[in-house]
Parts: sequence; structure tokens; C-alpha cells
Amino acid sequence: MDHSSHDGNAPMGMAGHDHHKMMVADFRKRFWVSLVITIPILFFSPMIQEFFGYDFRLPGNPYYLFALSSFVYFWGAWPFLKGFYGEMKTKGAGMMTLISMAISVAYFYSTATVFGLKGEDFFWELSTLIVIMLLGHWIEMKSVLGASKALQLLVSMLPSEAHKVVGDTIQDVKLDDLIKDDIILIKPGEKIPADGVITEGSSYLNESMLTGESKPVKKELDDKVIGGAINGNSTLKVKVEHTGKDSYLSKVIKMVDEAQRTKSKMQNLSDRAAKWLTYIALAIGFGTLAVWLILGFPFVYALERMVTVMVIACPHALGLAIPLVVAISTAVSAQNGLLIRNRTAFEESRKISALLFDKTGTLTKGDFGVTRIESVSETYSVDEILRLASALEQSSEHPIAVGIIKKVKADKVTIPKPEKFNSITGKGVEANVEGKEIKVVSPGYLRDEKIAIPDDAYSDAAETVVFVLIDGKLAGYIALSDEIRPESAEAIKTFKKNNIKVYMATGDNEKTAKAVSDKLGLDGYYAEVLPHQKVEIVKDLQDKGEFVAMTGDGVNDAPALAQANVGVAVGSGSDIAAETADIILVNSNPKDIANLILFGKATYNKMIQNLIWATGYNVVAIPLAAGVFYASGFVLGPAIAAVFMSLSTIIVAINAQLLKRKIAKK
Repeated sequence: MDHSSHDGNAPMGMAGHDHHKMMVADFRKRFWVSLVITIPILFFSPMIQEFFGYDFRLPGNPYYLFALSSFVYFWGAWPFLKGFYGEMKTKGAGMMTLISMAISVAYFYSTATVFGLKGEDFFWELSTLIVIMLLGHWIEMKSVLGASKALQLLVSMLPSEAHKVVGDTIQDVKLDDLIKDDIILIKPGEKIPADGVITEGSSYLNESMLTGESKPVKKELDDKVIGGAINGNSTLKVKVEHTGKDSYLSKVIKMVDEAQRTKSKMQNLSDRAAKWLTYIALAIGFGTLAVWLILGFPFVYALERMVTVMVIACPHALGLAIPLVVAISTAVSAQNGLLIRNRTAFEESRKISALLFDKTGTLTKGDFGVTRIESVSETYSVDEILRLASALEQSSEHPIAVGIIKKVKADKVTIPKPEKFNSITGKGVEANVEGKEIKVVSPGYLRDEKIAIPDDAYSDAAETVVFVLIDGKLAGYIALSDEIRPESAEAIKTFKKNNIKVYMATGDNEKTAKAVSDKLGLDGYYAEVLPHQKVEIVKDLQDKGEFVAMTGDGVNDAPALAQANVGVAVGSGSDIAAETADIILVNSNPKDIANLILFGKATYNKMIQNLIWATGYNVVAIPLAAGVFYASGFVLGPAIAAVFMSLSTIIVAINAQLLKRKIAKK
């Protein structure tokens, strides 16, 4: 019985959450009813009466005990018996096998004593054992439910209805009825119903549940908004871009759900350990029975030892040790802007020894502003160079393109339409504009084409320069500057403190790369690098024995992300479709990467702590249950064993919950 699983067919993880709610309710009901029935079983039990020195037996006392215990066994213990059947059907003995065998042996032996077999019954121990087991499972289910609540919070972030603008009227429609290009109205304080672009108004949006960024973000005309964010103080009109399963939030929920269900090396290890512990417990249980019988002890005593071993050896804590940490870490990560696609890579982030950053938008803000426009042609003016270049950049989301378009809009320049647009991989873009062949390219393209770079092109070390070619000839260049993020220096210190070397790879010129590297105190940098060359950089670092994490935008950097030991795709807002990345950061903040590594370490440590506790508990408890200290007068009963087994599970669950405190808050 896998308590940590989710229904794969459930929309956005809802069924998994509902399943756990039903199980919590079921175990709670069975616990309370079984507890009420166990009270008269204890009261009428001869052994309990003898222990407390009273005698109150009804005519047919054994039959009353048998009837009440039968109800507790068949109804109260039904989840365990059903789980045993499931394990047998899948040919894998597990914890339900141990529990079921222990209570079944106790029940059927006790029943035999009622109908003629000589010996003492186990009814009071059987019923208390089942009650304690139910309590332990109820608490465990509540822990599992708590872990999936973070995912449920994500699910509940979207409103059920949206205000659709139809002409001059506003209609309230269900979210499912929204389609692409619909215009919706979002009032102050309301949740954004779908991903889209602002067509009217400006406001501050709270995206903390989506990105982990605690400060409200200002959104203006043409800015993208994410479904689930909370609108601030102004009314907005938004043109819908993505709804349903295509929306950012749906993709996040799907990723979290898949990550929670994907088993890593650590989880497979715990599963194998739990399986072997089950076989060992069965062998020790029957071995204990045989040894005590051979030593000449009564069958009832030998049977009690066997039942105790099976109860205490249930690998419940071991089975819960990893899945609960997985569920908590993936959901909490998602709330803090870390989307885990590959669990093993996330857990192995603790091994990272070298980090290769893509500069733009990660170490720097990616918010380029045009600082200079120069013409080297008598034919084309500065304004004309900007106007023609803007035709190629208007549909691009690259930070340089955004910076150029920002300048064009500020100068109120009319952007011409491009034809035959084409991207020159890693080097720029080209198109026909007003009958001319226009190219906006990097310095690397000029060198490849043997075109001389003007001596005064780089006047400032922190500038990025793109060159404009018209009909094959250099017409001029546009210089932009990109400010270093204030968080970068702090993040680099965190990496250094954790003995992680930090390198930077950029398509920028040597001067710009060196300026950024020197300012941040990096261990090294690679300038004028094309996307395919980043793979070689990653390989070289790996050949030197480094465990490499690569950060990139998830598109051009796909080969390098795939080559790295841990691939981290960084991108703003809705760019989460980086198929080659192991982990996706919603924000491009280097502090998030530091948080990722530290949280990865904390997650791994929790897994190890839980495994050590769960296995160590069994190593110590099984010999006690088998009766190795019988000579010194210490004997562990089945009911006490059940208390310890449940306590072990609760400790593992609480320890996993403490993981929530470990992720750094921004």
C-alpha cells in the first residue's frame, strides 16, 4: 500500500490530495470505533483482571471477547488485510504483509483457544495492537496530507470564474470557457485567472506563491502576467494567452506532481531496504518461534515473541522516510520558485563543485539600456541605423532586443516590417527591410566574415555592442549596458563559502566579460562564447574532476544543460519549458541557485537522517522483540512493540516536516 502515490489521471494533482483526505478520514473513523470496542475487551480480559486484581466475568465471557475482537480484526484491521492482499497480488511482501501476519496469527490462535485449544488468548493484545497501528497510520496520513497541501495550494490559486469583456459589457464566465485572445478584467485584490498580456492599466502584482519573490512586481502595458498572481491596487485588462493545461500554473503543478512520483536513487535505495527488511523480519519471526519452542517454552510464549518481532520490524518508518521528504521538498521548492524535474539531480546538487553561469539576466539584470548609437557610414544616420535594426528586434524577447525596442519607443520611432526573418545561431539575426538586407550581429560574426571592428566600438568595459550590417557592409553599431544584479555578489560569497568555484560564459566581448568577472570575484570567465561551445567548457570542467552545474536559458543552452551534472534553466515568468534542464528557476536570481544548492543539501540530509533512524531503530528493536534479554527479565509485549513501531513512524514524519524551515526565505 503506497501512501505517497498520486492518481496519475487526476487533473492537476487534485485526486491525489482527495485520496489522502479520504484515507485520513477512514483511519480516524476506524481508530475511534476500534478504540471504543477495545475498552470492553480489556475490561473482560482474564489477563487484565488478574493483573489489576478484580474478577468480573460474564457467562460465556470468552465468546464475548471473541465476537468483539472479530469485529476489530475484520473491520478495524481491514486496511492492513487489504494491503496484504495487494502485496501478494504484486508478488512483493511488504509492511502490510508483516502487520497482517502478526495480527492474523494472534487472532486465529486466540480463536482456537476459545473453541477448545489449550492456551491463553491474545484478544486484548490483538485489539490494542490494531488500535495503535490505526493511530500510527492516521498520524502518518495526516503528515502525507500536509506534504501535499502545498501542491493543493497551487491548485487552488486560480479563481473559479473570470470577468470577460464582451463589447461594452462584462460577463462572468467559468475559467474553462476562456479561450486565447479573450479580454478579461481583473479588479483590485482579485487573482489573475489566466496567463496573458496587459492591454490596459498598470498595477503591482503579488507573485510570491508562484515565484517566491516576496515583493509585489509592477506590471504595465504589454507586460506579461501569470495566472494565479494577485492583483494589487488598480484595475487591469488582460488579453488571454494561455489557459487550462497550457498555463504556467498548470505546468508547475504537473511538474511538482511528476517530481513527487518520480523515484530517485535514494528512494529506490529505501524501497529495496524496506523490502529486504520485510524478508528478514519474516525469517526472524518464524525463527524466533522455532527457537523458543526448541528451548522448551510454551507455544503461546513462542507465538507472542514471533508476533512482537513481526510488529516491531514493520518497515513503516523506512517506507515513509524518503517519500515524505520528496513530497515536502518538491512542493516547498515550487512555492519558492524552484521547479524540480529530475529528483536525482536535485539530491545530487550537494556535490556541485563548479558552477557555470550564463551572464545575461542571471549575474546581470538583463535589463539593457542603449548607451550609444554610432554610424560608420555616410549613407545612414544614427536614427536610421536604430530604425532599421528595430525591425529585426521587435518580436524578440532577448534582453538586448528589448533594450533596443525600449529606446525606439522612447524616441517614438516607427518600426518598419521585416521580411524573410532568420536567426543566425549564436551570432545574431537577419531580415529584409524596405528592400535592404539587414543584419544585427555580434563581434564574433564580424571576425568570421573578416569585417574590421571599429577601434572606438568599445568605449566602456561594461558595455555590450551589437553591429548593424546593411547589404553586407558595416553601417554602425549600438552599445548597451547591463547592470550587475545587487544579489550576485552575495550569491557568489555563498558559493565560495560552500567551496563551489564560479565561472561565467558569455557571448560578450573580452572587456565586458573581464569587467563583470573582476567586479564579482569569479574564478574564471569565457568570453565571446557561442551556445555550442558551452558544452566543451562543461566537458573540460568535468574532465578536471568537477561536479558541474550549468545555468542557462533552457533553449540555446540546451546541449550544455544536458551535458552538465545538474542543468539549471533560468528564465522569467512563463518560460518553464526547458526540457533538457533538471531544475528550473522561475526567477533569474543567482540567490535562488544558492538556495537551490543549500536546500538540496538539507533535503539529502533529511533523507539520510530518516534512513538512519528507521534502519537503526529496527536493528536495535528486533533483538529486543525476539527476547534476547529474557534472562535479565526484560520482555517486550506485542502492544508495547506496536507503540514503538508507531512512534518510529511519527518521528520520521515530524523530521521530514522540519524540512520546510530549511529553505531560505528571500
